[in-house]
Amino acid sequence: MSYHRYGGRGGRSNSFGRHQGRGRQSRPAHRGQDIHYSKFINKGVDEVVKPYEPKHSFNDFAIDSRIKANIARKGYKTPTAIQDQAIPVVLEGRDIVGIANTGTGKTGAFLIPLLHKVAIAKDERVLIMVPTRELAIQIEDEYRGFSFGSGLASVSVVGGANINPQIRALRDNPYFVIGTPGRIKDLIERRVLDLSKFQTVVLDEADRMLDMGFIGDMHYIMSLMPANRHTLFFSATLSSDIERLIKDFLHDPVRISVKTGDTSKNVDQDIVRIEGKNKIDVLHDLLVQPEFDKVLVFGRTKHGVDKLSKVLAARGIPSAAIHGNKSQNNRQRALGEFKQNKVKVLIATDVAARGLDIPKVSHVINFDVPGTYEDYVHRIGRTGRAGERGKALTFID
Repeated sequence: MSYHRYGGRGGRSNSFGRHQGRGRQSRPAHRGQDIHYSKFINKGVDEVVKPYEPKHSFNDFAIDSRIKANIARKGYKTPTAIQDQAIPVVLEGRDIVGIANTGTGKTGAFLIPLLHKVAIAKDERVLIMVPTRELAIQIEDEYRGFSFGSGLASVSVVGGANINPQIRALRDNPYFVIGTPGRIKDLIERRVLDLSKFQTVVLDEADRMLDMGFIGDMHYIMSLMPANRHTLFFSATLSSDIERLIKDFLHDPVRISVKTGDTSKNVDQDIVRIEGKNKIDVLHDLLVQPEFDKVLVFGRTKHGVDKLSKVLAARGIPSAAIHGNKSQNNRQRALGEFKQNKVKVLIATDVAARGLDIPKVSHVINFDVPGTYEDYVHRIGRTGRAGERGKALTFID
């Protein structure tokens, strides 16, 4: 199917509805910045990429034998590029700035060496700050695998979940606290989280925390930690604002970049021109095609996501929905149903665009145009992962 012709009257328009040479671009309402629609069209390529050749094996790293056993139990054989380069630096106690796309193994790049750090110095405490609840829970799941049998407890502290069990867990003095800035700040103000005892901090997806308006909370939280702390900073992008954070938070960091590009080369990207058709009808006609077997649909608003899920269900297409107003249990249930193929469509706001690692997503559909090109990059990064081919479609009115 040639998606960009859907509903059109023939003849591809280079500027999507206005012929080349008119000097104007379509500007959908509600977007945070102008995005030329050509950004949404890119043919994926089956290029032969030389595999990264790590300098180390996991056995080469000077880490606790229990952690090595857990790495083997998880089926990890050789380090990814970010793990290969970051783990030795973290073990040396150096601050790092890691620039990496999602899905590159960066969670292991900081959990593995920091678990070793805590295993040999039981007075160490680690704070891991992330932008979303889903990412916090995902990191905690990874942590459980790497720390199996060590007795090194962790707690996830996120909004949208009952705070009382989190408070009780903090009273047991866990070694790792994984959380979102808002909930971390709340627990500090309730005097149940004392960051003066935390010598190590990980800022994961720092660019996303910046985008979400957490910069004030980040500065407040970091100000309560020891000045000579060990700081690990991860971001998918580098901007002047990110550079300022690096300058404010880190000391003489080692920079490691394994970023391969803005969008995955194995994701076919195209537009679907609506041109007067009903968007839901167009979406329905796509979803009933057999190749659309695991589809992530992005909408702009919480209300719109809920409404779309109900309409699709009424049309016989079971789906699950996640957004910021859903309780944590409901969000985890929806994600679980999608991961386990109990529903083939997950409809989400941008809360799901970062941090989620959902295997074998066949298609990402931008039902609503993303607010920024960076949002677009992170949305479509949910498909074409781990060497798989993926497709991304963006609806254009």
